[in-house]
Amino acid sequence: MDFSEEVQGKRLHDRFNKNIMTTLARCVWVPCPVIIGAGPSGLAVAACLNQKGIPSLILEKANCIASMWKLKTYDRLRLHLPKQFCELPFMPFPAYFPTYPTKNQFMAYLESYKNRFGLDPVFNKTVVSAEFDDQCGYWRIKTLGLKQEETEYVSQWLVVATGENADEVVPQIEGMDGFGGPIMHTSSYKSGRLFRGKDVLVVGCGNSGMEVSLDLCNCNARPSLVVRDSVHVLPQEMLGKSTFGLSMWLLKWFPVSLVDRFLLLVSRFILGDTGKIGIRRPKLGPLELKSRCGKTPVLDVGTLAKIKNGDIKVCPGIKRITHRAVEFVDGRKEDFDAIILATGFKSNVPQWLKEGDLFSEEDGMPREWKGERGLYAVGFTKRGLLGSSFDAKMIAEDIELQWKPETTNLLPYIQPPPVI
Repeated sequence: MDFSEEVQGKRLHDRFNKNIMTTLARCVWVPCPVIIGAGPSGLAVAACLNQKGIPSLILEKANCIASMWKLKTYDRLRLHLPKQFCELPFMPFPAYFPTYPTKNQFMAYLESYKNRFGLDPVFNKTVVSAEFDDQCGYWRIKTLGLKQEETEYVSQWLVVATGENADEVVPQIEGMDGFGGPIMHTSSYKSGRLFRGKDVLVVGCGNSGMEVSLDLCNCNARPSLVVRDSVHVLPQEMLGKSTFGLSMWLLKWFPVSLVDRFLLLVSRFILGDTGKIGIRRPKLGPLELKSRCGKTPVLDVGTLAKIKNGDIKVCPGIKRITHRAVEFVDGRKEDFDAIILATGFKSNVPQWLKEGDLFSEEDGMPREWKGERGLYAVGFTKRGLLGSSFDAKMIAEDIELQWKPETTNLLPYIQPPPVI
């Protein structure tokens, strides 16, 4: 089973075109890293490898890059952090982009990034299993295409870039099936225009829940926000600088505990006592809580003002759902036309990766960025795009130490490892 002569082009992605797929049928030998996921993290790793002269193969289950951003986010979304903290390696955002780029601007940036580094993911490939074969010494990655056709990729390196937000978290609340109105996750929510004049309950008070509530309010819906647990809400900017940027600068000079005290002091001055509007703060400071538990503070973009003037109501935890109504833990009951679940996302890696050392079976998160036998993880640091860029560079450097450039020159003559 020989590769066609077309594989001698410069970029490996060109080698994996339709002709080669047809030639190799069900088993594809990949002499370079296989990256699962064409989101920002996967693109970042591929670009870092590209800069070192190392090709890669990106497999993506959707029909586009950054499918989470493109297909599962609401229209008004912007980057919550300034653009300089969200850029991928080797390519800054355009100077004319605003400090907080819109969803569409970010997607345009990613498309430009893909094109600049000649990245060409193989789309519509859902990974159903990935397992290291001890007998042949390679990773076997089994995928299904749109027509349920099976393809197995075999490689020495496997980079998991599916991220922390692969699958929706949908809580099971008593009575959900009998609500009688729409219940949707924020991954399906686009705009509050569909809910104009409606009473809508938003479940979850993270950044998405807060922003969806604000969007509903601006579209003349009547939102209520469930705040079950304590949460830190900080202004997006303080003292003329982004709160995140200011925090990173202060941490260079002061301990976390002191920076936390400063952030909370300034936040109280700007936002007031959030406890008075039903939003209790955790005992740990925002940065210490993020470090210990990975819980990100909410950056307020105007929601608190709407809560204070009564346009958004704050509710406690839900006890049960009934027909077109919700009963809360404090005993009150209110009618609603729709429920939006801003309950977050989770990793889906344990569903398909047959490996028990790097990734936790409990939450699907890796213990570090590097595992055994050529396994890597990127985009799981709970440090956003900044963390993904950092990990991408380390992964590329590590693979470079093992890479043998002459491998690519032998491509036309390499046979797939024997199927055991």
